[in-house]
Amino acid sequence: MRSPGRPPVARWEHEQRFWAAIAHGLSSEDAGVEAGVSPVVGTRWFRNCGGMPPSDFPEPSGRYLSFAEREEIALGRARGDSIRQIARGLGRPASTVSRELRRNAGTRGGTMVYRATLAQWHRDRRAARPKAAKLATNDQLRGYV
Repeated sequence: MRSPGRPPVARWEHEQRFWAAIAHGLSSEDAGVEAGVSPVVGTRWFRNCGGMPPSDFPEPSGRYLSFAEREEIALGRARGDSIRQIARGLGRPASTVSRELRRNAGTRGGTMVYRATLAQWHRDRRAARPKAAKLATNDQLRGYV
């Protein structure tokens, strides 16, 4: 398995802010700065998309944790809050926070450490498209269906 590389600097939220700034008439360099990335990244995004925002930019449904919520989880863990306290603060079930910590916490020196940026990177990597269809990769499931 090849290395997935290092986590990217920019997030989905940055791209949303970038394209919103472009829609308000800013140049790609200024829109990049407005979105919180470098002017070079803004120019690259604009050039790679041919000057048009990607069509697969739906608004988040609220079903999945956002980067801001992941940061709140990380801050709560650093303060020593319990999973239930963190969940109450987010307005989410405790099982969601527990699952997030179990999936995305890394081990450093034998202890579990949760980093929001790394957790978001793992989420983005798992959600990347295109993926192979379940029926195409699982012979047993295909036979059952």
